[in-house]
Amino acid sequence: MKTAHPTDDPALILPQDQFNEELINNVHPREWQNPTPSGRYNLVVIGAGTAGLVTAAVAAALGAKVALIERHLMGGDCLNVGCVPSKGVIRAAKAWAAIREAEQFGLHVPGEVNRNFGAAMARMRRLRARISHTDSAQRYTSLGVDVYIGNGQFTSSSTIDVDGTTLQFTKAVICTGARAAAPPIPGLDQVTYLTNETIFSLTDLPARLGVIGAGPIGCEMAQSFARFGSQVFLVEAMHGVLPNEDKDASEIIERSILSDGVQLLCCGKDLNIKLVDGNKHMSVDSHGQHYDIPVDEILVGVGRAPNTNGLGLETIGVDFDNKGVKVNHRLQTSNPKIFAAGDICSPFKFTHTADAQAQIVIQNALFPHPFGLGYASTDNLIIPWATYTQPEIAHVGLYEKDAEAKGIEVDTFTFHLSEVDRAILDGEDEGFARVHVKKGTDQIVGATIVATHAGDMISEYTLAMKGGLGLNAIAGTIHPYPTQAEVIKKTANAWRKTTLTESKKQFLSKLFSWTR
Repeated sequence: MKTAHPTDDPALILPQDQFNEELINNVHPREWQNPTPSGRYNLVVIGAGTAGLVTAAVAAALGAKVALIERHLMGGDCLNVGCVPSKGVIRAAKAWAAIREAEQFGLHVPGEVNRNFGAAMARMRRLRARISHTDSAQRYTSLGVDVYIGNGQFTSSSTIDVDGTTLQFTKAVICTGARAAAPPIPGLDQVTYLTNETIFSLTDLPARLGVIGAGPIGCEMAQSFARFGSQVFLVEAMHGVLPNEDKDASEIIERSILSDGVQLLCCGKDLNIKLVDGNKHMSVDSHGQHYDIPVDEILVGVGRAPNTNGLGLETIGVDFDNKGVKVNHRLQTSNPKIFAAGDICSPFKFTHTADAQAQIVIQNALFPHPFGLGYASTDNLIIPWATYTQPEIAHVGLYEKDAEAKGIEVDTFTFHLSEVDRAILDGEDEGFARVHVKKGTDQIVGATIVATHAGDMISEYTLAMKGGLGLNAIAGTIHPYPTQAEVIKKTANAWRKTTLTESKKQFLSKLFSWTR
């Protein structure tokens, strides 16, 4: 693999500036002295991403003796190469797009606008460094966690080695996450390319950017870099973008990113990468046409591999495969003393899922069932997610196709933002809310929102599902006016209208006639 800007030094993040120096001082301090173990730990956590951090912090707060091991960067993907930097980049790109669209709001920007991609990326690094204090080694030490910076490897079902130091434990949790792993595209291994782990190290805007994969990462970065001014070519093997999402929703996103200048090459066949006179070329067939595209950088937005190497899982009887560590619904591995949480074992690779799984692990590892507290299970998790394009897509529960596959009959109610006053006034009326309920009831089984702040809005549906509340409760809840979130209540009102049957109307008509 030839990722761009490679480094084997875990205490080096490019570029080497004051912001990344602050980040490193927090999440992988160069002069960090590991503690000396003193007795057996109730819990050893290996991996300091979201799942590991939450597990360690909560367990320590409950009074457990906890060790936390991280070989690379505390904060994991989310802080360092995922949620945090990507949203910083997306926000900057949104500001650039707002200048372009300002005239419709009566704002005329005279002359040429000075655009500075390097400054936008520096802002992201500054804010990432600021946020990193929350995940720092110093903070977790202050929380009562013994923080070990180094390579952890299980040596038995009750011991783990960290660079020559043996830690004894009663229970352990594997939270080592996953990493970018490019698919076997011919020629890709002959060029340097970007992944989510390296794209945020850029300081110069690539004039031509090829993006492979129109999933969440690919769409978010393709749109953002097009807004910055890159010529972006987005290659997707399937039709359209975000193929796993509601078709109507993904079509809105496709129109949006195309309007930002992204060239979409979907239904891509025979993709290969080659060097021509030292320049990178993407060769692909799309909808019957052949394209040979010179690019300055290539972003691979597909492919993940679990971080299982070097952990010694074979020696302690923990089953795993190329998808990760295998766990049951209690997040317990094949070794009953070892648990796992987060991307290493979950098909839902989201920060908030890792957080939720950490809560389950704590209850099951520290308070086993014989103590009378019962066990926590992943079976009851209701997991929302969002893709932060413009507009955003957010979803929770079942899609209509999922309900059909499960034999669940549903009624579907959709309300468009083009009929929501605040969305019209904001100039953000492209989108909708769609909710699926069990047929003949108001019980929510799934929902999708397409809106500028869909990720913020989906929680109302999620809370209703978690609390066993239906559309009737939403319809009866007062929502502030005017907000875009009013679209959620309007879907509930659409359901409520269906409860007024023709026989009810006839009865009421007679009643009102009699009482006149």
